[in-house]
Amino acid sequence: MRSMNTELHKFDLNLMKVFLAIWELQSVTAASERLGLTQPAVSHGLRRLREHFQDPLFTRVGHVMAPTATAAELYKAFDQAMQTIGQSMQQQRQFDPATTARVFRIAMSDVSEFYFLPALLAHLETRAPRARVESVPLSGDTTEAAMRAGQVDLALGFTPELSAECHARPLFDDRFICLVRRDHPFAGESLSARDFSGLTYVDASTQAPGYRLIDQRLQLIGARRTVMSRLVHFTVAPEIVRHTDLATLYPLSAARRVNLDGRFRILSLPFDLPSIPISLSLHQSFLEDRAIRWLADVIAQNCVAPEV
Repeated sequence: MRSMNTELHKFDLNLMKVFLAIWELQSVTAASERLGLTQPAVSHGLRRLREHFQDPLFTRVGHVMAPTATAAELYKAFDQAMQTIGQSMQQQRQFDPATTARVFRIAMSDVSEFYFLPALLAHLETRAPRARVESVPLSGDTTEAAMRAGQVDLALGFTPELSAECHARPLFDDRFICLVRRDHPFAGESLSARDFSGLTYVDASTQAPGYRLIDQRLQLIGARRTVMSRLVHFTVAPEIVRHTDLATLYPLSAARRVNLDGRFRILSLPFDLPSIPISLSLHQSFLEDRAIRWLADVIAQNCVAPEV
């Protein structure tokens, strides 16, 4: 036991953070960005780890840092140790919404920002006035790693790429519709497959998981459409539709929000398409974090599900 304590005393526990960041991101550069350190500092940490364990730990394979067998064994121990420390700190930490100055980071798509943030910020304005919310991009490549590292508190929206490590709380099922202006030349109440193909579209948020899913399904069933413009930001599409004869595929939850004044018509799509499950996810390592649990409850209780 004495030799074990001596060995632990000599080991810099901050090196575990360096190790885990390189493991998860497979890059020294990306690890330095996550940890807020310079790249030389992370490289120096990796060198110390290699010297301590007398193993390369990570070797470059193509564009990534691949772990060795020794690194795979260390990962299990380091990850468990960091989770244990984190859970112990969460259980002891007091949380009072009225006085907290915590910065909450939520991974969201632009659709989720548009739908959830107004109600959430209105609630925080009165119940947690010193709290802050930062929205970060929802990305299948990086969101889960950021949640595991404690850099993102929650993921909100359609998140099919998150693993079972992230506990999902279902909120509602969304679906896609066709949005046109109120006096659009198409006068029907519903679209046929022929009507659908006869319209010209502006596409928005084509990189969002929900859009990709629907677009792939439309291609699979052979539904053809002409796209005049592709946009990065989905919130621009209704303004374009309002001033043109263009149509857009849009989440119904957001369409109801933009159509509060009746300037648009919402047309159901004439195809059997999957619904889009919207959920709120937090990583299993932070299930005992009182602040994150409180925020999750606030979102679930105050962001009312649309009638879809």
